[in-house]
Amino acid sequence: MKWEERPLGEVIKHRSEFFLIDDPATYRRVTVQTGAKGIVSRDQVTGFEIKTKKQQAIKSDEFLVAEIDAKVGGFGIVPKQHEGAVVSSHYFLFAADRSLIEPRWLDWASKHSRFQEQIKARGSTNYASIRPDKVLSVRIPLPPVEEQRRIVAKLDAAAERIARIEAAQSDNAEDFAQVLLAEFHRITSNAPRRPMREVAPLVRRPVKIEDDKEYPELGVRSFGRGTFHKPALSAVELGDKRIFWITPGDLVFNIVFAWEGAIAIASKDDAGRVGSHRFLTCVVDPEIATANFLHFYFLTEEGLKTLGEASPGGAGRNRTLGITAQEAIQVPVPPLAHQQAFDSLCQKFTSLRAAQNSRAADLAALMPSLLDQAFKGEL
Repeated sequence: MKWEERPLGEVIKHRSEFFLIDDPATYRRVTVQTGAKGIVSRDQVTGFEIKTKKQQAIKSDEFLVAEIDAKVGGFGIVPKQHEGAVVSSHYFLFAADRSLIEPRWLDWASKHSRFQEQIKARGSTNYASIRPDKVLSVRIPLPPVEEQRRIVAKLDAAAERIARIEAAQSDNAEDFAQVLLAEFHRITSNAPRRPMREVAPLVRRPVKIEDDKEYPELGVRSFGRGTFHKPALSAVELGDKRIFWITPGDLVFNIVFAWEGAIAIASKDDAGRVGSHRFLTCVVDPEIATANFLHFYFLTEEGLKTLGEASPGGAGRNRTLGITAQEAIQVPVPPLAHQQAFDSLCQKFTSLRAAQNSRAADLAALMPSLLDQAFKGEL
């Protein structure tokens, strides 16, 4: 059966009680995460450090709403461990009538898209905030309290199982990453070193710009997060800018952010794209090394250090990887067969991570589906 929707004002009341902060005393503060992800600890400070002396003490099982962030899911039920923490007047507190509503039912209801859509609709279009009366006008499904508790128990159990699975997947991924790093160190510990100019020399492929054509650019993200596609530029937009073709298999360095891991291997999807002079395209000698192996090396602690040393200057855009310095970097070159075996191990890790990401997406979709069933009386 589908449960009747009732306004929150019938089952919760706005509690507005303020007290004055005592400067020498110590207070715990909390913050409300957006996306209806709950309430977490912020910090612990003395009264001297709190500028606004008029504060509210929160109670467990109250519904806490952030005035500004409510429109992006800034609300949730106060957990027991945060009883007594303080919040400013920019937060609203609502006490539940437990004879009519189970606080955890409200907590789950607030995570449903229907609830969040109502909050957004009730906020001002000129000022991204919400007032207590608007919260009280939000309607939620309201079965009898015992039925609420039964369904809440099912939802809590499902959430706990999902959390255990996610934690196990995270542990597995971390373990595999450590295995990869250990194997990399094993095969490179006594490996000879050769300069990049010999292992993967810089190759420039200048583009002859034509007036009637457009040139899609390629970008490289920091921290080893791969390539991304930029919009195409016309000849007019390019002006005197020099651009170069990027070919799949190239080891690409963004010279401005190489020191923070802006290195990637161009894929088949990157074919036909160009990069400015700020991108170094290196072609690995297939008889000496593999692109994946060198890419992995440059993202290790040692590899990033060498790139940092080859990128003199201050922070950010003032640190630029010099071509001569890059070509001189000495990289480990173990036997090619060892590198290829390591690449196979990396591929297994990539496949594992892809499978975990797929399962994570399935898990992420599970709770919204369960919530729909719960609030339709089907759980």
